[in-house]
Amino acid sequence: MNVVRAKAGAGVQVRILLGESDAPEAVARGREEGLPSLAKRCESTLEYLRETMDLPMVDIRMHRTTLYNSIYRFGDSLLVNTHSYGAYASKSPVQHLQNVPGGRLFAYYMNSFEAVWKTGRTVT
Repeated sequence: MNVVRAKAGAGVQVRILLGESDAPEAVARGREEGLPSLAKRCESTLEYLRETMDLPMVDIRMHRTTLYNSIYRFGDSLLVNTHSYGAYASKSPVQHLQNVPGGRLFAYYMNSFEAVWKTGRTVT
C-alpha cells in the first residue's frame, strides 16, 4: 500500500485492473486452478487498495474478462505472468520484457491491457 501511495505522491499514474469477484470468469478460473477462494482474493485485494482510491494519480477498475496473464508495468519494463490452465499464477512463468525500438512484445501486451482497461468498471 505504501508503494502505491508513494508512487502516486511522486506523480506516477497508477492504474490497477482487478477481476470482478462475482464474474463467472473468476469463478471458473478458481475452479480450474483448484483455488475456490480466488473470487475472495479479488475482494480482499480491492479492500486492501481501498485507502488509495481517493488519490488523484490512482485509478482502479474491475473487469469481467477471462484472465490470460497478469501484467505489471514499470516504465519501459513489463513483467508478464502467463497463466497456464490448471496452475496457480505463482507456478506459471513470468516474462521480463523491455520496450525497445523495433520490439513488438511490449506493445502487444500493453495493447491487451488497454483493451481490457476499456471494458473495466471504475471503482468508487
